[in-house]
Amino acid sequence: MTSDPDMARRIPGSGGDEPGVIVSITPQLAGWDRSGLRVVRIAPGGRHDISIEGAECAVLPLAGSCQVETAGRSFRLSGRNSVFTHVTDWAYVGRDHDGCITSEHGGEFAVLSARCEHHIDPYRIDARMVPVEVRGAGHATRQLNNFLAPEIAEADRLVAVEVLTPRGNWSSWPSHKHDNEQRHPDGSIIEADLEEIYYYRIAAADGIATDTGSAFGMHRTYDLAADWDMSTMVRSNDVVLVPRGYHGPCIAAPEYDMYYLNVLAGDQPERTLAFADDPALAWIRTAWQSQETDPRVPWTSADGPVGPGPHSAHRSPMSTGSR
Repeated sequence: MTSDPDMARRIPGSGGDEPGVIVSITPQLAGWDRSGLRVVRIAPGGRHDISIEGAECAVLPLAGSCQVETAGRSFRLSGRNSVFTHVTDWAYVGRDHDGCITSEHGGEFAVLSARCEHHIDPYRIDARMVPVEVRGAGHATRQLNNFLAPEIAEADRLVAVEVLTPRGNWSSWPSHKHDNEQRHPDGSIIEADLEEIYYYRIAAADGIATDTGSAFGMHRTYDLAADWDMSTMVRSNDVVLVPRGYHGPCIAAPEYDMYYLNVLAGDQPERTLAFADDPALAWIRTAWQSQETDPRVPWTSADGPVGPGPHSAHRSPMSTGSR
């Protein structure tokens, strides 16, 4: 792991210093200004308090159901058995609102955060309102759950999506970056400057549960101008911090499905995922037009697994996204 906070680095999954905390990424630890992530394990009947000064948050069930209490409001989140089985409902907690997560039966929950300036009232989004997107084609086919994408849900700075990559496939491809704000003469943005967190889970051999042992995937981040390249193994609960540079591909091993949660925030006044492809790889998007999508995708929905099956095979239009 590099010690330079301006370069991408992997933080191995661990139990954390606090009981029940699986992952704790703060802006101070990351060496940047806004993006944060906490993943917690709550015992049956237990609770976890939310108190992140100056930041907005989102509560995303990874496994299990919960109740979110904040600002005098209460949101019931039905959650899911696993990130590999369902799209989930989730809740937004506005800037400077304290709150708590309680779970009758226990589970694991992600608390995404971004330092921000404006207040937005708390709300809940039902799983059926989360757009599911099939992106890419061929062995680069993957599923995106765009639960907190800029055009889908309101926030001040926070942006987040989930990506499911079938075993043997690549995602976050072609390699792209968003580290240098650039705009057209008309003022519209063509590349954003974003701090990005990748939080990984790798499926066990059954493709349902999270594997906390030997299963792994790969993640690459590089900066050609600075002459550095980090290609690293990732296991369940590992985090990769990407302050700059091209990132991708994320590679799922032939025997293991891959999930990652992307948490992003930047200083642009607009929430955006605008990116720039590695110029040497941009041609890949055109190549997708002549390829079929992987029939295993999509494989999850709000109601549970929907694939694999030949019914999900279809032509994929050229995508403008990169997750």
